[in-house]
Amino acid sequence: MSNHTAHAIPAHVLKELRDRDDAGRPAVAVTDEEGGAPLRCCLRHSVPGESLTLVSYAPLRRWAAATGADPGAYDEQGPVFVHAEECAGPAGEGLPFTNAHRVLRRYSAEGRILGGRLVETDFAAALDEAFDDPSVAFVHVRAVEYGCFYYEVTRDQPIGRLAG
Repeated sequence: MSNHTAHAIPAHVLKELRDRDDAGRPAVAVTDEEGGAPLRCCLRHSVPGESLTLVSYAPLRRWAAATGADPGAYDEQGPVFVHAEECAGPAGEGLPFTNAHRVLRRYSAEGRILGGRLVETDFAAALDEAFDDPSVAFVHVRAVEYGCFYYEVTRDQPIGRLAG
């Protein structure tokens, strides 16, 4: 059994992003003809015909605004796919999008990066290793190719990291 939890972007943040994203742009809905886009609202891949929007998201900036932390230069924003309309959120537990190489970035409670690691296969073990360090407050799972944010992982204690 895992001792960490993957978190989709919270519903109240998604509502804001669907209006204006973190770069200040209005969301534009498109029909996904091919499917396969990694959806950060429900942590699954899209299926052909779904209505999606690609928005700019700044997870550390939003978290820092809610907590008073200062991520400094690590305040980055990037593209994420979400459903164009409200969805039910994640349907299950576990670690989604682990069928490819990913980067795990470890962060302190102050929002400072504590390191990163390329993970090829055993995500649960890599997360256990990351959280063995008591100074690690949360981990971001990111794409290798473009560095895109997939989701945040916390220890199995509700700490509401992805604040809006």
